[in-house]
Parts: sequence; C-alpha cells; structure tokens
Amino acid sequence: MATSGKPRGWRQRVPGELVSEALGTAIIILFGCGSVAMTVAALNQSDRGKLPFAASGDWLLITTGWGVGVALAVWVAGGVSGAHLNPAVTLAHALRRGFPWSKVPSYWAAQVFGAFVGAALIYLNYHDAISAVDAANKVTRGTPDSVATFSIFATFPAPYFSSPVGPLIDQIIGTGLLVLVIFAVIDAFNTPVKANLAPLVVGLIVVGIGVSFGANAGYAINPARDLGPRILAWIEGWKSVAIPGDYGKIDFYMWVPIVGPMIGGALGAYLYDYAVRDVLIARGAEPDPEIEEAAETAIDEPGGAAQT
Repeated sequence: MATSGKPRGWRQRVPGELVSEALGTAIIILFGCGSVAMTVAALNQSDRGKLPFAASGDWLLITTGWGVGVALAVWVAGGVSGAHLNPAVTLAHALRRGFPWSKVPSYWAAQVFGAFVGAALIYLNYHDAISAVDAANKVTRGTPDSVATFSIFATFPAPYFSSPVGPLIDQIIGTGLLVLVIFAVIDAFNTPVKANLAPLVVGLIVVGIGVSFGANAGYAINPARDLGPRILAWIEGWKSVAIPGDYGKIDFYMWVPIVGPMIGGALGAYLYDYAVRDVLIARGAEPDPEIEEAAETAIDEPGGAAQT
C-alpha cells in the first residue's frame, strides 16, 4: 500500500530503477528463450511433438513467445523505470527524449545482467532436454553442429550470408522499426495508446518484426537480449560458437547483434522525430495531458511508482 513520507532507501533512487530493468529483461528472456527451448529441445524430446523446427508453425511459436514476454515485461517494469529493457531503446531515449546520460551505462549493465539471469534460469529448467537432443543427434557442444541448441540462447546469421553486412543491415532495419513505432505509441503529440495497453502494442510490434524480419539473423533487435544469454552459453560449453561467434562463413559475429541494434535504434528515433513528431509540433499539436502526466510519473521521477 502506498504511503507518504520520506524516500525509503534504494527503492527511491536509481538502484530501484535498475532492479526493475533487470527483472523486466529477465522476463523477456524467460518467455522468449523459453519458447525457443520448447521448439528446439523440449517438445520433440518429451513426445509432445515429432520434429524440431517444423518451419512456419515453430516460428510462430517463437515469435509469440518473444512478443508475450516483451508485453508482460513492460507491464512489470514500466511504472518504475519506464521499461526500456533494451540498450538500443535506452540510447534512443537519451538521444531524443532527455533521458539522463549518466544513467545510460547502469541501465545497459542492468539489462545485460537481467538477460543473463533469465538465460541461466532457462538453462536450469531445460538442461536435461538440451542434453538429450544433443545426444540424440550425436552433437558435441561447442562444435559447429551445436548451433541448433546454442540458438536457444542467442542469435546467429542464416547460412546464405557470407559476410556480416547482410545481418548488420537486418538488425539496423529491425531495431529502427522497433524504436520508431515505440516512439509513436508513447508520443503524447501523436495518437498514443491509452488505458495501459501500450505494453500489449509493444509486444505486437515484436511479434510483427519477428514474423517479417526474423530469418536473416534471428531478430535480436536488442543487444542485451543477445549478449547476456550468449555469455551464459559460453560458460556452459558452447565455446567459440557463443563467443566470439564463429559460424564458418562468418566468424566473430557477436558484435553484429550489439552494434546493429544500437545504430538502428538511433536512426529510428531520429527518423520518427523528423518525419512525424516535429511535423505535429510544427502544426500546433498539443500533447495529450493524460499521457504527459503518466510519462512524468513513470519515467521522469526516479522510482516514482515504487513507494511502499
């Protein structure tokens, strides 16, 4: 129950926001990587499905898992930190929405940590299924043949690419689209989503990007979502497949799902403001007072929704 009075310790300061960011990012990984683990290892090893990666059906399962995870994570963390849950989104807010640059490194660290913890819980839960599918296919973890089970945790380029340029472009486009539409959804000058439905819409954005852009590079569109689980996979024996990300035609791939989303997020933020927000302001649009007030409560006042 909310009470008035003096701020109570870390909950009213930046650490409270960081805990929220870490928890929210962990939730994304639990639902997202969990859906991949179900598809790659658990369903076929539990006699609840015959074949892993039955193309279209399995991809819909995966994209739905990621979308649901993002929506629920935004609902969980939004009132405390604004639910960035993605270093590219944090960067975009710092560039275009006045988010304090002093908080950016700590938000990034919290997001990567949360993603790592989420991946660790997935590994704990599906360890036996992953080991069983590797044994059934006579796969040694850390070899090129182990990319299938590695993909439970992090992304890799499609085999039709021979250089990182294609996957990099893919990540720039996908994350640019993500940030552009997020900025539209929460923009008080535009037609923002109301009645606390913004998390659902953001989740649908992630599903849409996965369905439309997922095959080229696994649609990380979030550096923390890839790096945290990638570190976990490296610790658990996927070796160079995880870090630095050696896949035969393309080696040292791990930088692509970090750099690409950062570039794409920045470009998406600038494009939205130039092509839409600035046009609305130039035409005399007034911000929606309900959205403006909510934004101040959830984001601009550190820990504003965390009083107990």
